[in-house]
Amino acid sequence: MREIAELGSQLVAAEGLPGLPVGARVLLIRLRSMGDMVLMTPALRLLHDWRPDLQVSVLAESPWDEILEGNPAIHSVMVLGGKLQTAYGVWRERFAAVVNLHGGPTSAFLTRASRAKLRAGFEYFRHASAYNLHAPTAQEILKQKGVVHTAEHIASFFFWLGLPPAEIPPAEVFPSSSALERVQARLQSQGIEAGEEYAVLHPTDAYASKQWRAKGYAEVGDYLERKFGLRAVFVCSRAETGLLDEVENHMSSPFFRAIGWPIRELVALLARARIFVGNDSGPAHIAAAARIPVLVIFGSSHAAVWGPWKAVNSAIVQNYFDCNPCPGDRCYVYDEPRCILSITTEQVKVYLDALLRSPSPWRS
Repeated sequence: MREIAELGSQLVAAEGLPGLPVGARVLLIRLRSMGDMVLMTPALRLLHDWRPDLQVSVLAESPWDEILEGNPAIHSVMVLGGKLQTAYGVWRERFAAVVNLHGGPTSAFLTRASRAKLRAGFEYFRHASAYNLHAPTAQEILKQKGVVHTAEHIASFFFWLGLPPAEIPPAEVFPSSSALERVQARLQSQGIEAGEEYAVLHPTDAYASKQWRAKGYAEVGDYLERKFGLRAVFVCSRAETGLLDEVENHMSSPFFRAIGWPIRELVALLARARIFVGNDSGPAHIAAAARIPVLVIFGSSHAAVWGPWKAVNSAIVQNYFDCNPCPGDRCYVYDEPRCILSITTEQVKVYLDALLRSPSPWRS
């Protein structure tokens, strides 16, 4: 009987996603960061448009699960808890297929624990025995050389699993009406009235090589207020308020803060903004998914891999160095990360002028 069961599992795996029965339950595992969660949504849209019958769940970490709220391509979201508790929850759901988009030891353990007949991961993932389908690299799947964008990387996995190749759509977020109302109340408490336009600026990053100068952000905030009449709302986590203090010390215009807001409210804040300006980070991807103009200041990271995916109107400001891209945890060549610190306020202003003077399809 065990041999028959194993043969059935092999047949299901060989057929990939097209072989799943109508209404089959599918789990996508995507742990960690904000940006990765956003850049998974184009593949979710493709999968839903192709097989709307599939009941697709996503296993995510808190608070990034809030990015998926309201997404019609998803049947449910599971939030990572204790390792064994989560493994039991995954096993109990009896998924027909589990697709691991993360590749770390925890996600491999959960994939194995699912006992799904189709368990897929990339061939370069560790713990290869957790999977019975091993996808080649995105470059091999897409038949292209060089780097691919993260959104393309994720979508390619599903193409290899049997999703018919198609144009990869933009990322998506779905702010709730309640979150939009709470954000409006928060803004009004700081003096930004309903209907008053604002820009969202994100000046912080975990790596110094991806964080532009505080004074530069202050100058941009003043410029947005003076030239375009946009209030500058600065966002960051509660652990990063020191940098916002530094920015405020350099500013002459009114200064507005959105510190440690829940992710669902960050999504709502960005959805109503006139423009986003910030470092290469998760909020930049949410802004692109919210279909507003996006200006991203790049340092050590690879813009072709992590740039805003199919934003309605976007600009990347980056000074290229021979050492770019790099791991980014420190500067390996200079005594400071010149790649991002060499960017001037005037460079940023040029792109701001172009973005804010162009037609705005987001306002339809």
